[in-house]
Amino acid sequence: MTQKVAVLGTGKIGEALLSGMIRAGWTPSDLLVTARRQERAEELRSRYGVTPVTNPEAAKTADTLILTVKPQDMGTLLDELAPHVPADRLVISGAAGIPTAYFEERLAPDTPVVRVMTNTPALVDEAMSVISAGTHATADHLAHTEEIFGAVGKTLRVPESQQDACTALSGSGPAYFFYLVEAMTDAGILLGLPRDKAHELIVQSAIGAATMLRDSGEHPVKLRENVTSPAGTTINAIRELENHGVRAALIAALEAARDRSRALASGNNS
Repeated sequence: MTQKVAVLGTGKIGEALLSGMIRAGWTPSDLLVTARRQERAEELRSRYGVTPVTNPEAAKTADTLILTVKPQDMGTLLDELAPHVPADRLVISGAAGIPTAYFEERLAPDTPVVRVMTNTPALVDEAMSVISAGTHATADHLAHTEEIFGAVGKTLRVPESQQDACTALSGSGPAYFFYLVEAMTDAGILLGLPRDKAHELIVQSAIGAATMLRDSGEHPVKLRENVTSPAGTTINAIRELENHGVRAALIAALEAARDRSRALASGNNS
């Protein structure tokens, strides 16, 4: 890889991205990092061989800037970067809810911006990253973004108008599965199983089910029906889920996440 890439505000997701890029073939000397704390920056240098710099230095030196700070910190970061970012830099934002127009208004005219919503399975190279182009981003910019985020999982291009829905579905999605596993583990304990055995049973069931969903090509309804025999245990469990409005609750939860993403975009951080 010949382009220099800088990850700004390198937390867990930023570090996962760095690690994945290096495994995918990027040279550590072409990777720059910034961090709020100097000891964090030195930790990244020691661990990966990357170069810690300041935010203005990253803007002046790197060809691609990946902004991984929290949404509420993005305005401050852009104030610091704006005087130093030439219009030929590619700016990639990983901040939930913030549209590309927000960056385009604060950076040099015609600066290409790409918006990405990834998720925490980037830590194990199983991320789902959703990519949208800003006004000045080209097909080459999108392909370069896919190359970067493809190092830690799958990528999908969507119109930016769909980003809030994708944030609700996949950006926050892992938390829903963790919540479900937590609840099922508690149920297993209630049914008389030790916690470690209940956890192992549920996690492997989840891995198997996810693999079937990915590899079988079957609709989830069909896969569920294959497990649901007449008057059996599964249909009784499904009936209780329906009686308790689980499907409706999931829809309402995702709508709430989408609405929060929209609120972040409007500047409502409270």
